[in-house]
Amino acid sequence: MKRLFLRGFLHSSLTLAGLTLGASAAWANGPAPAAKPGAVAAASASVSGVAPSALPATPTAAAACPSLLKHSFNRLQDEKPQALCQYSGKVLLVVNTASYCGFTGQFEGLEALNAKYAGRGLVVLGFPSSDFKQEDADAKKTAEVCFNTYGVKFPMFTDTRVKGDGAHPLFAELARATGSQPSWNFNKYLVGRDGKPIAHFGSMTGPDSRKMVSAIESALAAR
Repeated sequence: MKRLFLRGFLHSSLTLAGLTLGASAAWANGPAPAAKPGAVAAASASVSGVAPSALPATPTAAAACPSLLKHSFNRLQDEKPQALCQYSGKVLLVVNTASYCGFTGQFEGLEALNAKYAGRGLVVLGFPSSDFKQEDADAKKTAEVCFNTYGVKFPMFTDTRVKGDGAHPLFAELARATGSQPSWNFNKYLVGRDGKPIAHFGSMTGPDSRKMVSAIESALAAR
């Protein structure tokens, strides 16, 4: 009986000593290192059933912006710089405008187009230009004509060179891609969602013309 008691006592003592030594070693070595963020993400992805390599990469703004739109212009109403990259993925109608031209009334049709198709991804961009000597030197007067007289709500920018050797790179590229540079005010360039020019329309082609509307609807339908 005493022998059995001693055997049980020794077994319990050895077990207790082992536990004590194990705890002391863990305390001496410090706490276990925290899992790395990548390991946590990988584990989370595995738990959800999606391998990390299958997760889509998030594109940067620079990568998503077409080269044609990598320009900045000052906004007409307050001259604050506006990056055209904000219109990536939109169908654009780029128009050189003037306040004192026989075609100035096209502002109404352009605004109607913008309002009708904005929900589907169209944005009209207006660029006043004094290249044809029919724009006011005072930006405030230009803004008065656009916003108050014709009720324009689409983006308008400050005076821009649109033709010849001094043309802004945006218009130089539009002319090169379409083979047509502006020959007068209210030329229109249609640009697809991918940032590539699709078509050029001269001053005589109004915003409500069947030709232009058809081209815009085709561009909006393309993905």
